[in-house]
Amino acid sequence: MASLWYCVAVLGLVARGSVNADMKLDCKGGFVTLVWTDGRSQMDTSLLRLGSCFPTSLTDREAVFTVDFNDCNFRRLVTGKRLIYANDLTYITPPNSVIPSYIDLIVCEFERPRDWYPLVYEPVFSTYGLEELVFHIGLMNANFSGPAESTRFPLGSIIAIMASVEQQTHQPLLLLIDECVAATTPELQPESSLYPLITNKGCLVDSKKSRSKFEPRQKTSEIRLSLQAFKFAVGGEVFIHCSLVAWDPNGLGNTKKACHYIKDYGWELLDDPTHSSLCDCCESSCKARKTRDLVTGKHGAVQNVVLGPLTITD
Repeated sequence: MASLWYCVAVLGLVARGSVNADMKLDCKGGFVTLVWTDGRSQMDTSLLRLGSCFPTSLTDREAVFTVDFNDCNFRRLVTGKRLIYANDLTYITPPNSVIPSYIDLIVCEFERPRDWYPLVYEPVFSTYGLEELVFHIGLMNANFSGPAESTRFPLGSIIAIMASVEQQTHQPLLLLIDECVAATTPELQPESSLYPLITNKGCLVDSKKSRSKFEPRQKTSEIRLSLQAFKFAVGGEVFIHCSLVAWDPNGLGNTKKACHYIKDYGWELLDDPTHSSLCDCCESSCKARKTRDLVTGKHGAVQNVVLGPLTITD
């Protein structure tokens, strides 16, 4: 990465809570330095995170991140002559704090050197744009600390998937997975062989017969899914087709939820187990109480994504 000779650094302000902060971003060949300074004495700089990374150093008024692009769950996008690295700077405040939580989008853009080529397999998040929202989905390693090292999964092993949405100037949203099926084709067709994973508006039906489950959230703009490699199209190419929903965090309901099945307990709601009754309809049909325009309405947006190909081996 040392041969990268052109860089554009972008600081994307997402929430007005950080308007008084001074941020300096320095993108180098293989790493980035971000200096965040705020003059308000109420700020707790230890609550800042760059992706999954804690500050490298901090004081009462300043937090410094000096990190490698291979760390902190940076998202990388290769488009033509550009290499783009993106991450979220988050400030998550405790309950009843006078300072709201917020997210800043951090982007480093490089011109791709002529002698740079990707490895035979170097996992990259697939990216989909919709108005002011940018959706990502990708395969992760077992503990979600970085990209998967392979697209081959032995039968019964865990396929770790993470999806996220960059909210940019949009209001804070909760990311959900509405529907998800495995297929043998990159595009769903009438003759495609299908294996249902998530149906009925957010019900992880595969969890009733496997170890598949939603993992605890790290932030509202991400959702993590652990799938047990299933006996479907073993040895062939498998594509996972999902419908992602970025939704009002206060708008959970029968059709806006993430539910998985726990043996000897039943269906559990990921984001608030005390309201797991929202998952009761997973055994029948989950229907909205009111009809809303989900694709372009003010409450959220829907984006169809495809992950793959991957291979399940016997």
